[in-house]
Amino acid sequence: MLGRIKEHFLRFDWIIFSAVFLLSLFGLIEIYSIALGQETISLINFKKQIFYVILGIILFFATSFVDYNLIKSLNKYIYVFGIIILIAVLFLGKTVRGTTGWFDIFGFRLQPVEFVKIILIIFLSSFFSNTVFKSRPFKMLSLSFLGSFSLVFLVLLQPDFGPSMIMMALWFVMLILAGMDKKYLLLIIIPFFLLSFLSWNFYLKDYQKNRILTLLNPTADSLGEGYNVSQALIAVGSGGLTGRGVGFGSQSQLKFLPEAQNDFIFSVISEELGFLGASLVLFIYFILFARLLVLIKKMNDDFAIFFVLGALVLIFIQMFINIGMNVGVMPVVGISLPFVSYGGSATLASFILIGIVQNIIIKSKS
Repeated sequence: MLGRIKEHFLRFDWIIFSAVFLLSLFGLIEIYSIALGQETISLINFKKQIFYVILGIILFFATSFVDYNLIKSLNKYIYVFGIIILIAVLFLGKTVRGTTGWFDIFGFRLQPVEFVKIILIIFLSSFFSNTVFKSRPFKMLSLSFLGSFSLVFLVLLQPDFGPSMIMMALWFVMLILAGMDKKYLLLIIIPFFLLSFLSWNFYLKDYQKNRILTLLNPTADSLGEGYNVSQALIAVGSGGLTGRGVGFGSQSQLKFLPEAQNDFIFSVISEELGFLGASLVLFIYFILFARLLVLIKKMNDDFAIFFVLGALVLIFIQMFINIGMNVGVMPVVGISLPFVSYGGSATLASFILIGIVQNIIIKSKS
């Protein structure tokens, strides 16, 4: 038993663990800094995030021991479980800011969609690794879309636009990575514009439309719809090269920056740690992505390759959108910065995702 555990950790990829740990450490530092700016200093969110990170690391190591082949064999049951929990949250979930997307369990809010993202990766990895569909591209396109959109549709019913957008982007990118013929990809364009038209006229609420319009000119209404983006841009720009120092960011400490510990934590990092601190965070993400790409080349199982690619794509998309929100090039859609932003469900799901990736890496070395 001890021999197996020793062998397990000898094959462990500590570069990946170090990357996600350092990102979490950056998040903890800034969440602590934000707490200092409160009228009555309360470290409750900081303490909660420490708990989430510690629990996430425990789940990371525990998941790394779960043979990914078991996950692969149970993919259909895992998919059905994802459907069930998304339906359950619509009826039993807690509504926060107009979105019914949380289970309230003994005071702990659990957001199912964060874990459903992993389920979607499992579904797509299993689907695209099935050689039956490789010779039938249209069937691969249509069935993978239906499988993905079934989950997305339930998320839209909450309604939660941000995660649903990410999930559809994940499907599209993985479809390209699966080698889908470009002429079939053109079939997506017409339904995409049709769906966009219908969403704009019948689904999106006024505040969601305003967020998208604000993207075109974030300073046009700096005291109204463009307030969040304007304050984020001020925070990013005021950091300079080395930043104002932890606990000395005027935008975050004086509460000009909304949702500082969630959506706009990158602005806090930029303001307090400057260009160098923000660049270091981006460099750690780069190390994580580069390491995953290097390790993918050593894998010979299609499911494993697609899963690791899916994990990489998901983390990259969320990082890109979150940082884009902070610098005014993406609409504000409530997407957290992976491993950095405050939040229990997102933190735990991210560590579980990387834990599965770690098991795949370990198995590929055996």
